[in-house]
Amino acid sequence: MAVDVILGLQWGDEGKGKIVDFLADKYDLVCRFQGGPNAGHTIKIDGNKYVLHTIPSGIFRPEITNVIGNGVVLDPITMVKEMAVLENAGVDFLSRLLVSRKAHIIVPTHRYLDAASEAAKGLDKIGSTLKGIGPAYMDKTGRNGIRVGDLFADDFKTKYNNIKEKHLGLIKLYPEIDFDLAAEEQRFFECVESVKKLRFVNSEYFVNNALTEGKRILAEGAQGSMLDIDFGTYPYVTSSNTISAGVCSGLGIAPNKIRDVIGIAKAYCTRVGSGPFPTELLDETGEKLRKVGMEFGATTGRPRRCGWIDIPQLLYTVMLNGVTQVIITKLDVLDAFEKINVAESYQYDNMITEELPFDIVDKQIDPKYVTFDGWFENLGHVNKYEDLPVKANLYIQKLELMLRTRISMVSTGPEREKLFAR
Repeated sequence: MAVDVILGLQWGDEGKGKIVDFLADKYDLVCRFQGGPNAGHTIKIDGNKYVLHTIPSGIFRPEITNVIGNGVVLDPITMVKEMAVLENAGVDFLSRLLVSRKAHIIVPTHRYLDAASEAAKGLDKIGSTLKGIGPAYMDKTGRNGIRVGDLFADDFKTKYNNIKEKHLGLIKLYPEIDFDLAAEEQRFFECVESVKKLRFVNSEYFVNNALTEGKRILAEGAQGSMLDIDFGTYPYVTSSNTISAGVCSGLGIAPNKIRDVIGIAKAYCTRVGSGPFPTELLDETGEKLRKVGMEFGATTGRPRRCGWIDIPQLLYTVMLNGVTQVIITKLDVLDAFEKINVAESYQYDNMITEELPFDIVDKQIDPKYVTFDGWFENLGHVNKYEDLPVKANLYIQKLELMLRTRISMVSTGPEREKLFAR
């Protein structure tokens, strides 16, 4: 069998968690391949809302095995909080949640360093979630990191102290900030003992053996493609490869094992934190999108910046990921808009183009819009695609033509049942 991939095509917050949860019963394994607790995958089941940061979104399906891959960075403190959420929800997960021994660990001084570095940037902040993600990946590529398998090593405390001292030396370069390291260390070591009760595997062998046995695997991405360390809006990006190429390095599978790449995009566009956003609306319309869409970060709680859907940006990420189908989420948020704009091209350097410039950060981009009539109807009653208002159907059809990729499903709400095929 092959691996199917679900990932975000914008700047994150596209609704990936709900889609993974919805599709998970078609698979045997759901595997996270990158990112860390900066992710916030929201799932709403039977009126209850759950937010997962590290644990794969297939965990609520009782027959599904969930794997945290080697490409993930894991914070034991956050992990234990998530485990408590599952326990309180009555989810039996200990036998179904596996962690790669090669996944890297976030230690307290990673978060300390993250916060100190971001505070020192002043107005040039990149919008870090302050979860220690960047410093953890820096130690991974710098060959200083601590991996999950090291938790059981006799010299674990030595490795921990070595990396701690390195971080404390770096922190001296920044202005002093308030961070209770002693208290955070106590929590960390307590949570490490709880995390050690989980199942640990050499995930590259586990996943490939599952493929050999004919198991169906869904790879779950975090953040969004425009936050990819190589192809995103650098330097306002995350520290991992969020595109489909990251599946291979984040799980240890070959490229020819990937079959479908399912890209998730909102019917409009949002971004959390700093960085370029060509279609951002800094007016009443943007505020209306934020209010109606309840656009606040699942991890940080920060208000999201809002704007119209951006076709050049989506064509870019469809290309990078080899997307085979697109799912459009939050179509219902546009119910209250009389007119809906879609950016179909960019103007910069005296030309009109669908291509993103090399440095989108400092480039003045003028999006060129096409306007559609809104449907001005409540989609809450819609249970199948054929029941969409004519104008909503037309909007989806036009998006499909512009993206040159099949739109396979549409979501009109956070619940499982508010997702239907075309």
